[in-house]
Amino acid sequence: MCDTQLGMGGYEQDILAFDQAVEQINIINPDFVIICGDLVDIANDSSFADFIKIKEDLNIPCYCVPGNHDVENIPNSNTLNYYRKTIGQDYYEFQHNGYSFILTNSQLWKEDVEGESEKHNDWFIKTLTSQSYKTNPVIVVGHYPLYIENMNEDENYFNIPIDKRLELLKLFSQNNVLAYLSGHAHELVINNHNNIQLVTGETTSLNFDKRPLGFRLWTVSSDTLKHHFIALEKQIEKWINPEYN
Repeated sequence: MCDTQLGMGGYEQDILAFDQAVEQINIINPDFVIICGDLVDIANDSSFADFIKIKEDLNIPCYCVPGNHDVENIPNSNTLNYYRKTIGQDYYEFQHNGYSFILTNSQLWKEDVEGESEKHNDWFIKTLTSQSYKTNPVIVVGHYPLYIENMNEDENYFNIPIDKRLELLKLFSQNNVLAYLSGHAHELVINNHNNIQLVTGETTSLNFDKRPLGFRLWTVSSDTLKHHFIALEKQIEKWINPEYN
């Protein structure tokens, strides 16, 4: 899931859309859910409480990463501590069925935050490179896409700074990363770098490319990852585009 972002498309509408997604996911009953950041549009006690209330209706584990709307465009100790206290860890790893999932705070890649970015980067490199000892295939999750159109594009609001981007792509290629999942762009973006899937999915709040609201179901067979889009059964009429794949 990407950008539940309660308040982005209209607060009550986003509540209904997130609730609808949870209902459909419970019927599908996958192993777990990952939400790729921007849980809410404006981070406060009320919006986070609404997010948590709906998330807790899931019958399966749900793992979240922070987005810029959750910890601000330039995070600081107050916004990071508030997220950590209210939602939980902003970067961590878990294992499932022989796969390693590394969930990052990509805001600390986007911006150089004193006392935080270096710590996060050291943790990420150590965590990623240690997977080689486990021989686990790796899925990395963040909020920001590494890039939108090509790996050498200029930095902008929707991507990671180029030096950090190239560093990450090299690390991914060297350490058995199969996919990087992200949000933030509010449009479907699918790229492939050295057979690494870079996928930014549709949101449940507002899609700038007019695709329906929904989420992506990922399936694993051996070391192969596949995904397909599942639209929300109840769509807000003004956002429906019947011509989508």
